[in-house]
Amino acid sequence: MANHFVYIIMDSCRYDSLQAAATPNMDRLGLVERRYSYASWTSPSHYVMLMGLVPHLSPQGVFASEVYKQEFAKWVDRLDVPDLSFKTFLPQLSLPKVLGDQGYTTIGRVSMPVLNPATSISKFFDDYSLMPHHNDFASMVAEIEFPEDEPHFYFLNLGETHYPYMLNGDDMPRISGVHGIIKEMDEFMLTQQQSKDEFFNQAEMERLRQQQIKCVEYVDGLIGELFDKAPSNTHFIITADHGELFGEDGYFGHGPVMHTKCFEVPFVEGLRPDR
Repeated sequence: MANHFVYIIMDSCRYDSLQAAATPNMDRLGLVERRYSYASWTSPSHYVMLMGLVPHLSPQGVFASEVYKQEFAKWVDRLDVPDLSFKTFLPQLSLPKVLGDQGYTTIGRVSMPVLNPATSISKFFDDYSLMPHHNDFASMVAEIEFPEDEPHFYFLNLGETHYPYMLNGDDMPRISGVHGIIKEMDEFMLTQQQSKDEFFNQAEMERLRQQQIKCVEYVDGLIGELFDKAPSNTHFIITADHGELFGEDGYFGHGPVMHTKCFEVPFVEGLRPDR
């Protein structure tokens, strides 16, 4: 039987945030690599991953087409399904479509509203929903099942590592222009008045960075619970959709930002580690 497959995206998680965190469970899966996202914010990055691409390395002296070819070829080993190639993904260029054609039940659970089921990103999933809270990986883990007779694909977008990096009982600074951007856009179009939020000072930036590290450690604990539930033929990818800026060169956040830290992401994959 083909491998079960769990694809975990820690939204906004910087590579060096994961490196600074204590992550005993992810460490069991394999060596965490520094890779690069194809985009600097949530929606386009997730679209690329659902095309069958993963955050990329940046090798020199090779044609870009060779990098694509090698990445698509890895699906054979990830899924234990022979004869997968780039041609398999055509014309839709859809990972859930390919997996559905291979007999997988395809399930998406997302935390960010820009990935909600009304968007085209939900296409080809058997079951796709937006979580009621942006930081509820625990509920995702609780509902996941691995039937013996049917391979499952779980695509999980986690909000814990996204601004404002909130866990229960945390009190972190908030700015209205991040979560409330759609609501504020209407007001701006009518009044042409910019948000009055003040830029964080460096002490607040560091506090936020440390909070993201804390959230990574929380997520790692839940990943350990997921490992305990998963059978040995479950392949995991754990990565991020993009990075985050915490004051470097005068930037905070992600999106319309051209900075290395906005594209650096952690990446690790492998079969469920031994218990």
